[in-house]
Amino acid sequence: MLRIEKSVREIDGIRPDSLPPDLLTSSEPFVLRGLVADWPAVRAAQQSTSAADDYIRQFYQGATIGAFFAPPEAGGRIFYNQDMSGFNYQPVMLKLDQLLDRIHQHLADEHPPGIYVGSTTVDSCLPGFRQENDLDLGAFDPLVSIWLGNQTRVAAHFDSPDNIACCVAGRRRFILFPPEELENLYVGPLDFTPAGQSPSLVDFHRPDFERFPRFAKALRSAQLAELDPGDAIFIPSMWWHHVEALDRFNVLINYWWKRSPEFMGDPKHVLIHALLSLRDLPAEQRRAWHNIFKHYVFEFDEETVSHIPENRRGILSTIDDTKARKLRAHLLNSLNR
Repeated sequence: MLRIEKSVREIDGIRPDSLPPDLLTSSEPFVLRGLVADWPAVRAAQQSTSAADDYIRQFYQGATIGAFFAPPEAGGRIFYNQDMSGFNYQPVMLKLDQLLDRIHQHLADEHPPGIYVGSTTVDSCLPGFRQENDLDLGAFDPLVSIWLGNQTRVAAHFDSPDNIACCVAGRRRFILFPPEELENLYVGPLDFTPAGQSPSLVDFHRPDFERFPRFAKALRSAQLAELDPGDAIFIPSMWWHHVEALDRFNVLINYWWKRSPEFMGDPKHVLIHALLSLRDLPAEQRRAWHNIFKHYVFEFDEETVSHIPENRRGILSTIDDTKARKLRAHLLNSLNR
């Protein structure tokens, strides 16, 4: 196991129906000990694996879900295959009760196959579950997902939304890195990923410091959190996180939300277009565009446009839903040339 010196900050005494707004906009991660300890699903999991299984099944109404099955030799790692020509798992579509049966068939195995369900919408998979097990995020309207499986691990990656992950059954280990550790994590392809987000190529169980020497520097900024059933962790937008399920049966519920208007697009689209339009320009032109983006985007404030009459600021003025639709149409028209 990696040696992580720093632990994620912990907060006690917060209830699921009274999350302080300032916590939900934090730029630093924290663990909320016992946040969902009173959820019926957590209480069932603390009784036994069978009790947790029975509790989940009572909400299931037959929807088909997506899952990953990895061979025992993968060691639970959901990742690429050896030469990165594909992945080390088989994607399948099946019923949730069939998947739960599959997990139980391997509970006693010393080296079980990896069984992993990621980011499946709770309301469609388990209607009624949130009436008994939920968080109140106030003004935020989160996407609520279930993650379920056995001892699997997902490589370090980041997500754009803020995130609260609630440990329901089994223990989880999170290793977090701040966004600025990007260059030290040796991230894989942007457009060919095991689970939707570009992951670190470093195997955290067996890090190869000769191949990935800067990873040692990233570890100096790493933060560790280990969650028991009933605990939760807040992961701010853009923070890298490696997630490992430690027990033979694990359930996690997470809440994703954005602190930006719905009309705003995915920033990754900007990155892809920049790769197309900026990356291969001559160096002096890239430097010029770097300054332009710095001026108009990354350090934009009222001073940037104060010299332009307000009625002539155009796309430099405040963007709303109507302007966003016009801008998107203009971009589509430009790209479809």
